[in-house]
Amino acid sequence: MTDVLSADPGPAGPQLSGGAEELVLVTGGSGFIAAHCIAQLCAAGYRVRTTVRSLSREQLVRAMLAQGGCQPGAALQFVAADLTADAGWEQALAGADHVLHVASPFPAAVPRHEDELIIPAREGALRVLRAAHAAGVRRVVLTSSFAAIGYGPLSVGKIFTEQDWTDPEAPGVSAYVKSKTLAERAAWDYVAGEGRGMELAVVNPVGVLGPVLCADFSTSIQLVSRMLDGSVPGLPQLSFGLVDVRDVADLHLRAMTSPAAAGERFLAVSGAPVTMVEMARLLRERLGEQARRAPTRELPNWLVRLAARFDASLRIVVPELGEVRPASNAKARALLGWEPRSAQEAILATAESLILLGLVGAGR
Repeated sequence: MTDVLSADPGPAGPQLSGGAEELVLVTGGSGFIAAHCIAQLCAAGYRVRTTVRSLSREQLVRAMLAQGGCQPGAALQFVAADLTADAGWEQALAGADHVLHVASPFPAAVPRHEDELIIPAREGALRVLRAAHAAGVRRVVLTSSFAAIGYGPLSVGKIFTEQDWTDPEAPGVSAYVKSKTLAERAAWDYVAGEGRGMELAVVNPVGVLGPVLCADFSTSIQLVSRMLDGSVPGLPQLSFGLVDVRDVADLHLRAMTSPAAAGERFLAVSGAPVTMVEMARLLRERLGEQARRAPTRELPNWLVRLAARFDASLRIVVPELGEVRPASNAKARALLGWEPRSAQEAILATAESLILLGLVGAGR
């Protein structure tokens, strides 16, 4: 089994400037992407401060980093701050040179009302940006999503790029997609007006997989977990772009340090979309007995829609049935020298880490 838990971005990792004299704030430190960003920042010699909703989560974050081979010690500080309140953000931003604003809600099921996602995502982004501007931060890197790029009416043969924007008012656009789109739009509007003089760069990942660091794993990881434990009898007709979390963290660091990144968006995608059936077959082929429960039968769309009436976790995927949304990573490669792992590597790293940590069938 490969060293799937390593936080190392790989042989093509970024050549970082700055280092120990610079302080980076990473919001939402217990999150999947944020933890990998912290690990890579610490490995590069930066001082890091991270926000958590409660300081009781400090030990979880440190345990996650240790699982990834990172022991930052005093180089990592914690501040309690929540996206829905002003308390703690002035303290969190004090003395920071850069901000990676990673924290944002990502549901396992459709919320009762879309504002449960939209308000904390949009207002939380603005709260962080205002505090960063007041603190004199040079650049903020915002974690947005492909959700802010690739939704609304589809054109046959279209490949999405950073020039594209989701229409949040288009029929069928989910609350999550709206929340990411409106939050990113609000961020760009802020730096063009009230926050003028502070630089913004945005990273827009597709589906994020890769090494899991704890049992409290992200919604995207549940897909692989449920395949491995056989808790799904068949697979919906879904396809999506994938990217390894280590490469997403790597792209955040490049967007933080490269002069070329200021004022730019960057799609984080490894390559062409992968279907769920292709994922399951890869797991069976490469992991053998450990993936024997992974189903390879594709379910008809009508059956998934019927099941979604009784299973809230399925409702979030119904609008995606049969859709293919290819995206280009050419900009990140050309401007920032980003070289991501393949989708297959990301899938296998996810599965191997779940097995290694005894987390198959675990999660939120």
